[in-house]
Amino acid sequence: MKIEISERAQKWFEQEMGISGKKGVRFLGKVYGSSQIHEGFSVGLDVDEPVSPIGKAEYNGILYYVEDADDWFFNGYDLHVGFDEKQREPEYNFIAQNKE
Repeated sequence: MKIEISERAQKWFEQEMGISGKKGVRFLGKVYGSSQIHEGFSVGLDVDEPVSPIGKAEYNGILYYVEDADDWFFNGYDLHVGFDEKQREPEYNFIAQNKE
């Protein structure tokens, strides 16, 4: 799984999440809301240390990742995190992985 974070979204995470040390931004599936890929489930965030990531990326010394426990939510997709200027928050786009 690939994770890409836009420059503007990176700045938001750096300013809003208070990340330090070995901890990073964990993306996870949470009950309620909706997403492009699951009705009734949306993307949640946590600041934590990775244990068994299935996808990760590092920008400006900050790790962004998805844990194996959340494979049910992200399975078959790469994650691109952009920024919604109107809402002033990250937006999540799922790109189907090419399974050839």
